[in-house]
Amino acid sequence: MEHLRTYYSKKIESSLGTIVVEGPIATENLQKLKFHDGLTAFRIPEQQFAAIVEISKLPEGRMIIARLDQTIIAYATFLYPDPLERWSEGKMDNLIELGAIEVAPEFRGTGVGKSILQVSMMDDAMDDYIVITTEYYWHWDLKRTGLNVWEYRKVMEKMMQAGGLEVAATDDPEISSHPANCLMVRIGRRVNQDSIEKFDQLRFMNRYMY
Repeated sequence: MEHLRTYYSKKIESSLGTIVVEGPIATENLQKLKFHDGLTAFRIPEQQFAAIVEISKLPEGRMIIARLDQTIIAYATFLYPDPLERWSEGKMDNLIELGAIEVAPEFRGTGVGKSILQVSMMDDAMDDYIVITTEYYWHWDLKRTGLNVWEYRKVMEKMMQAGGLEVAATDDPEISSHPANCLMVRIGRRVNQDSIEKFDQLRFMNRYMY
């Protein structure tokens, strides 16, 4: 499968300044930017910046960022699912995962997360993919936000819906381990029925055990 990319951008006027949301961004342009030191959800900022630069080099990798001047203040990654996850077992070249989305704390509430999802889906090529994201409550910033798991899940659902992703059922054990966890999916309009059926088999791998 040829992974086509078309760059899009939009601007958000905020009390902190003009935020540019753009992507998919090329590796060489990504490397010219700074990484906000509040982006610590997954690892220390220096390591996470190095990780997203590597994702941008992957054939299927897509990096959508939001920046204030030359500083990345939010980002989302799209790439093939981790080889250790069930979603990679079908070896589907048109199944990609929204692997991470993070917004620096001071920029939350500005609409940056939703805008990143919207810009992500502006590219017509996204209609060739099934896009998934797995939401686990233990990744959520409950302490800083003061939200409970259900309130936070509602926030995540609303943000993902801005990119056309909807909650989908699955028997994946990790997702099923807590009722607040969920799988969210967007099926592109050019995805064929065979791919949809193959994906459904990945969603319910244990159905024949009952």
